[in-house]
Amino acid sequence: MNWRLRKLFRRLSGSGKRGPSSETPENSGKKKREKPDMMGDGSEIRGRLKRVKPAGKIVVGSHSLIEGLLQTETEKGKIQIGNNVYVGGGSSISSADSVEIGDDVLISYKVFIMDHDSHSVRYSVRKNDLQNWWHHGGHDWSNIRSGPVVIEKGAWVGAGSIVLKGVTIGEGAVIGAGSVVTRSVPPWTIVAGNPARKIRELGEDER
Repeated sequence: MNWRLRKLFRRLSGSGKRGPSSETPENSGKKKREKPDMMGDGSEIRGRLKRVKPAGKIVVGSHSLIEGLLQTETEKGKIQIGNNVYVGGGSSISSADSVEIGDDVLISYKVFIMDHDSHSVRYSVRKNDLQNWWHHGGHDWSNIRSGPVVIEKGAWVGAGSIVLKGVTIGEGAVIGAGSVVTRSVPPWTIVAGNPARKIRELGEDER
């Protein structure tokens, strides 16, 4: 019997199979799924929440659906999401400072929202980041620039967009797919591009 037939025979007969794992749900070492500090009625988290530092705050209002990642990076990091908000799959909201999302906001797929620069622009500082992660239990945020992000009521952030630190997106504004938003956007305005630029204002009949 050649080796292929022996392998097939063992698989069909059950011989040579590994025994059941000694790990159980109680001792498998898996971390408990994190939950918001507060969540309103009718909301659902299908994505993931992560607090890199335990003191980070995550608040979700009522009737919202979160399919992406909500992550606080520091002790003061805060993500506050209003009512009737959608965060699409593959999207990531990262806060070292504050991200505030108003009611009725739509955040499409693979959107990245960050209220910080992640790393220092100085190579002499940045080169130590990996070693800090590996050997000192985390990222040194003392040299990282940050600024609150606010997305006001009724805004729509298109798929694949990036929203950077210090930006306010006004009420009812629309961010075109694939945009990089580096500056604040007035209410009821469509912007698009890299960097995002004004396309036009929305008329009264479009509000």
